[in-house]
Amino acid sequence: MDFNLSPEIEETRRRIAAFVADEILPRESDAASFDSHENIAEGPLAELRAKAKDAGLWALHMPEARGGRGFGMVGLAACYEEMNRSIFGPVVFNAAAPDDGNMMLLERCGTEAQKERWLQPIIDGAVRSAFVMTEPAPGGGSDPGMMLTTAEKRGDGWVVHGRKWFITGAGVARHFILVARTSDDARKGLTAFLFDADQPGWEIVRRIPIMGPEEHGGHCELNFDGLEIPDENRLLEVGDGLKVTQIRLGPARLTHCMRWLGLAKRALDIALSYVRERESFGKTLAEHEGVQWMLGEAAMEIAVGRLLTMHAAWKLDQGGFARKEVSMAKVHVADVLHKAVDTAIQLCGARGYSKDLPLEWMYRYARQARLVDGASEVHKMVLAHRLMDEGMEFWSWG
Repeated sequence: MDFNLSPEIEETRRRIAAFVADEILPRESDAASFDSHENIAEGPLAELRAKAKDAGLWALHMPEARGGRGFGMVGLAACYEEMNRSIFGPVVFNAAAPDDGNMMLLERCGTEAQKERWLQPIIDGAVRSAFVMTEPAPGGGSDPGMMLTTAEKRGDGWVVHGRKWFITGAGVARHFILVARTSDDARKGLTAFLFDADQPGWEIVRRIPIMGPEEHGGHCELNFDGLEIPDENRLLEVGDGLKVTQIRLGPARLTHCMRWLGLAKRALDIALSYVRERESFGKTLAEHEGVQWMLGEAAMEIAVGRLLTMHAAWKLDQGGFARKEVSMAKVHVADVLHKAVDTAIQLCGARGYSKDLPLEWMYRYARQARLVDGASEVHKMVLAHRLMDEGMEFWSWG
């Protein structure tokens, strides 16, 4: 790997860092900036999004012809990290989950007509989207092969019945990507479809209460009772649903890591500001050896997470799937985020635990990292299977 960023990426990274510092971070201290689910409210968000667009810092992962910047995964790694220096950052730049992963999927797999109809409005920020896959037990979770929601072919379309839950962003989404069972084939039994919020035959049963804070639109439970989808709104071929899922989740897991690293760095930055000023037993906290150990260990783990993330990003940019590299980054960085925030709270004492600082917000947010897009234990199982299959080639340089 060449760890030098191209001049364009480095210049964009610096501009994002300045935008976050000047435009977004000040909003965090204003109660009026928050909605009822502890995310940025729509009014301030619209204002900041307009500024990000004007600055040319919008949807970096999308082609220039569609209003983005055409950055590869390495460029996104550097820039997404800067965006999430603020708890509000990614959504301002149209780089937040689930929209960023859905945009990547549609750009890669959609027909030109589907891109115009379903993708472009998400890129423009005119609508939000959701990826509808996870089901209540005994349906599909980490194992999509257990999926029970069905799409039955009728005439020129499909009719959907079933139940989904923990669908991120569904409460405000207009465009949905749905994965449903179309046959009993073990590998080719799932198919992906596109539908719009206004179509009849489905409903949001509830917005599931969570520890929070929440992404816009929350995490919802959906019921499908005869949703009709024209065949032209099928994504890829019949039976390609598992392929769609793999294409969608691989890069999306890595963009999570990119953002989490930015948040982990922010947590340590807050702690550094505190320990440099707070005195105890005749010297600042920063001068205590025990405090230095805590800071040094957390900083080292963040650096390791960056290397894993950047390696996986580089492999994706080379055209590989980087499945084990993404899994390693996902497991490690999820742990790193929690460790960094927990360390910062411990060093800031009671103030860190209070709402005077955003650390308690980050701490609650961090706990989901070991669950979303595959629990850490599932990724470790995947890694173990790869190790048993590949032996010493698991660590190949190729």
